[in-house]
Amino acid sequence: MLITVDDDPNSLVDLLWVREAWNLNPVGEDLPSLLSDDSVRAHAPTGSTDAPAAWVEAWPGMWNACIHHAGLLQDSTIFDQLQHTLDGSPERANLLANMVGPSWKSSFGDEAFTEKKKTWNRSQFQARTQRRPTSLADDPERLSLSALIPAWQAGLTKIVTIPCQGSYTRVIGQHTLLVTDETRDDHERYNEALKQFR
Repeated sequence: MLITVDDDPNSLVDLLWVREAWNLNPVGEDLPSLLSDDSVRAHAPTGSTDAPAAWVEAWPGMWNACIHHAGLLQDSTIFDQLQHTLDGSPERANLLANMVGPSWKSSFGDEAFTEKKKTWNRSQFQARTQRRPTSLADDPERLSLSALIPAWQAGLTKIVTIPCQGSYTRVIGQHTLLVTDETRDDHERYNEALKQFR
């Protein structure tokens, strides 16, 4: 059994940070809860925001596009294909776009990302490394093995986590489960989340 865990999905985390740092209030179905680390909201503008209206309107669609891409299994031949394309060629650009997927930066540039984003990224990296189990016996997947095995038998091969509050569990694609870090860190909640993949 091979399960991949992506605990730092860049495009998803960027979207979550932009939403809170710019006090966006996107409207849509099935959007994730707020970030667990409320320091982003503490520095966000209150009331009206300076963010372009296009950002608010685009956010739900970007979220859906990014979680769709996160749910795809990576083509194992893509690196070989890249080696056989010329720098700057349309073929290489298409392969890279397929590999990286949609992102806030590719649609709107870097304007939304301030120095606070770099600081927040560093704190998130430290939190992730401190949260990692110190022994194999404490690994969330090992602790939830009785729920993981049936999910794997049903096709689960990838788990994507996001640093949001509470539970937000979604099956994205044929082989991927999206959960919050809080869900994955809680044995009982993780068992219940894994049962959704059947």
